[in-house]
Amino acid sequence: MRVCVLYAPASKGNEKMKMIAKALSEGISAQGHVVDVLDMTLETGKIVSFYDYLVIGTESPTFFGGKIPSSVSSFLKTAGSISGKRCMAFITKGGVRSMKTLLSLMKVMEKEGMFLKKSELIPKVEFAKAVGKHLQI
Repeated sequence: MRVCVLYAPASKGNEKMKMIAKALSEGISAQGHVVDVLDMTLETGKIVSFYDYLVIGTESPTFFGGKIPSSVSSFLKTAGSISGKRCMAFITKGGVRSMKTLLSLMKVMEKEGMFLKKSELIPKVEFAKAVGKHLQI
């Protein structure tokens, strides 16, 4: 299957978010899937409707959490026909209310009509790779 790992760091130059997305893609590709990794802040207007499964991740732009970067919702609105796509949501650990941030991301994804199969809080790169290896696509 074709899988796309989409991530949106809260600030430019955030290497942790990029490393977690790449580790997640390595774990998924170990299952035999074809995986692409895209930064949603740089790839605006990219069509992702031809992928079978989408993995979308971000982090809170504030310390107190609960919000996601605006680039996530604007990317998903212009990403093509993604309604009904099976997907996973993840956030990196950061701030006080990480679960509220994850909930905000899931709401944006469901608003676009995506079928959420899994959600995860991923604090470290090693954990991201393990989640990718055990993700049921």
